[in-house]
Amino acid sequence: MSMNFEKYARSGQAFVKKVAAELGGEKDISAAGGILRATLHVLRDQSTAEESVQFISQLPMFIKAIYIDGWKVSGKKAKVRHLDDFVEEVHKQCRAAGHDDFTSQEGCYLAIHAVFRVIKEFVSEGEIEDLRRTLPEELKPLLDH
Repeated sequence: MSMNFEKYARSGQAFVKKVAAELGGEKDISAAGGILRATLHVLRDQSTAEESVQFISQLPMFIKAIYIDGWKVSGKKAKVRHLDDFVEEVHKQCRAAGHDDFTSQEGCYLAIHAVFRVIKEFVSEGEIEDLRRTLPEELKPLLDH
């Protein structure tokens, strides 16, 4: 089986472009990639390793790579229980990566929803529901849009 890296790159880039379009800035791929990465990493730390693997199985190869980049599966993770804390953690990761494009927590919240709208184009509703069951009650609305 040959590896088609160009195909993986194209599908990953198409995914990020969809996030950029959802954010209203089709040309700002860097910002879209930053919010995507931060959202996936904070989400990843709220889920079990088993659920994470099932969830990412339906994503494009390069998006899977973003999800697992820096993942410490056996490490102790700080669980986020409240929606505001999830948003703040995403915002913090964006700032740390040099993508501080949000003027408010509400702007970050809307960007997170843009990421989840695109994810839902790739991940089955059944898998979204499985992921939803692993999240604390207050974080479940993230998957509603």
